[in-house]
Amino acid sequence: MTVEVLVIGIGSGDPAHLTGEAVAAMNRVDVFLVADKGGAKVDLTTMRTALCETVIHDHAYRVVEVTDPQRGPDAERDQVAYEAGVRDWHQARAKRYAEVIRAETGPVGFLVWGDPAFYDSTIRIVDSVAALGVDLAVTVIPGISSVQLLAARHRLVLNGVGGSVHLTTGRRLVAEYDPGLGDVVVMLDGTLTCARLLEDHPDLQIFWGAQLGLPDEALVAGPLAEVLEEIRAVRLRLRASRGWVMDTYLLRATTPGPG
Repeated sequence: MTVEVLVIGIGSGDPAHLTGEAVAAMNRVDVFLVADKGGAKVDLTTMRTALCETVIHDHAYRVVEVTDPQRGPDAERDQVAYEAGVRDWHQARAKRYAEVIRAETGPVGFLVWGDPAFYDSTIRIVDSVAALGVDLAVTVIPGISSVQLLAARHRLVLNGVGGSVHLTTGRRLVAEYDPGLGDVVVMLDGTLTCARLLEDHPDLQIFWGAQLGLPDEALVAGPLAEVLEEIRAVRLRLRASRGWVMDTYLLRATTPGPG
């Protein structure tokens, strides 16, 4: 039997940011699978549940929490070990999801923060579930990403005229950065790696945002050298309040590239 799986981008979790397609899909799902990461991140499960309660009407559904496998100390690993660790983590997750999905007959949903295309593992994990022999019919529904919210909040166009936008992670930023890349959007940077660029690029501008689309949203913009400590202080305050921080930022060279 084929099980329908809907991978649904939910943006920041604000119902106003859901697309009509996402709302319609959520109203067809019989069971939502949510990773139980424990600790402070139970807040993310609560927010997903609240979102369902807000937008789903006249349709019975369940939210099933699946205990997330232990993930290794990513910051201490080199690139090869990091990629191997992520692959193992994805495979362990897929096995746990497969156990649940095999028992379902109606549509199964995954609610993905932001958009499933940007630094999210859900699509890969669903593919791994299928590789374990579970017959799936998968539909992916886009959502508003943190990149789009960041640009909107700071009233930015994410490129110079005819220029490029480079999307990367904190882990790769120092090795990759060059002003010729154009605007650089950085995700998954819990240690503000951009500070290590200041010696060679002292005139960088930063447009930073955290908890984008949530009530405790925070924005900082300005010369990186001048606002770096403010960003660090805001991150600490948000983490102390909520237990986790989701942030992203744009780096822009003062002197624009060609085009």
